[in-house]
Amino acid sequence: MTDALSVPVGGIRLKNPMIAAPGEHLIEDAGLAAAIASGAGAVVMKSTNESQAAKRQLLQAEYAVLDPDWRPVPWGPDAPAAATVLSRSGLHPLAFEAWLDQAVRHDRLARAADCLLVPSLVLADLDAATGLARQIAQAGLQVLELNIGTPYASQAARGAVSTELDPARVGQIVRAVASAVTIPVWVKLSGQSERVTALAAAATGAGAATVVIAGRALGLLPDLQAMAPHLGTSCGIGGFWNLPLTCHWLAETRAVLGPDQPLIGINGATNGHDVARMMLAGASAVGLSSAVMLRGHGLLTEAVESLAAYCRDKDVTAPDLVGRAADARRRFADMPVLDEVWRHHIPAQAARPTDQGRTT
Repeated sequence: MTDALSVPVGGIRLKNPMIAAPGEHLIEDAGLAAAIASGAGAVVMKSTNESQAAKRQLLQAEYAVLDPDWRPVPWGPDAPAAATVLSRSGLHPLAFEAWLDQAVRHDRLARAADCLLVPSLVLADLDAATGLARQIAQAGLQVLELNIGTPYASQAARGAVSTELDPARVGQIVRAVASAVTIPVWVKLSGQSERVTALAAAATGAGAATVVIAGRALGLLPDLQAMAPHLGTSCGIGGFWNLPLTCHWLAETRAVLGPDQPLIGINGATNGHDVARMMLAGASAVGLSSAVMLRGHGLLTEAVESLAAYCRDKDVTAPDLVGRAADARRRFADMPVLDEVWRHHIPAQAARPTDQGRTT
């Protein structure tokens, strides 16, 4: 079944669609090595750029995991499955040259494990990003992730990171970076927009091999006891509940860009079945980050095994999953007329007396 999990993504074939997406658990060598050893098809390094403010932000970072009642619980694998993660994060602490050396070393380790090592740049200054991208390509790395959809730009120091929401600006950025290198560029987009599909169209039209849909949004959660925000401010927020939103944007983007355009899903997947759900919505591969940071790298291994079992049960390969649910989606106007089904979904006191029996 191993070969049955192999998927093409933007001109590169992955041994499976599981992507260890970037986070603090992929800063140290040990974390990268553990992700590569987990069996994931690709590992995306913790992002960098030229901004010292973005690196300093990591020293100001805080994290919280919340239960379904929005109460903080201890960080770790015993957190409830229905958990929400809040964070103020920052970029990789190493200087670019040391970060690039780490990338080259782990690229060798990844190739030996049939895993794709993906260096990631967060946009600050476009000219600087283009120069860094050239250095990454010249170092022999196989692909580049360009993150222009961080949730933090409005809260971070000016110019530290970017949250790009204008399709024209996205096209300009991607064209500059993609034309500067000969390796495929994966563009990570913001989820803080009602125009995710337009952003994706602009990115792919400007030369992106694929788009990663979509970065976390900003959220603010008041602490009832302190009557102040958890972690002191608006934070990046993610959790299992974001899965339907990601699947919607995947399906919308597939409908516009067509089935031949590979897409990568992120934000909301916590296990192998969630990976399958995102693939059915149109993703060729799926990233897991917060769940792994919370529960450990073994989650990636479990997710690969769970996805393989699902494919065996359905007698399909991983590529067979891509877009099946998205392509079966209908508009509201195309749905059949039903016999007042709504009456079965309201409280008894909202029903007419003659309908009491129908609503119980």
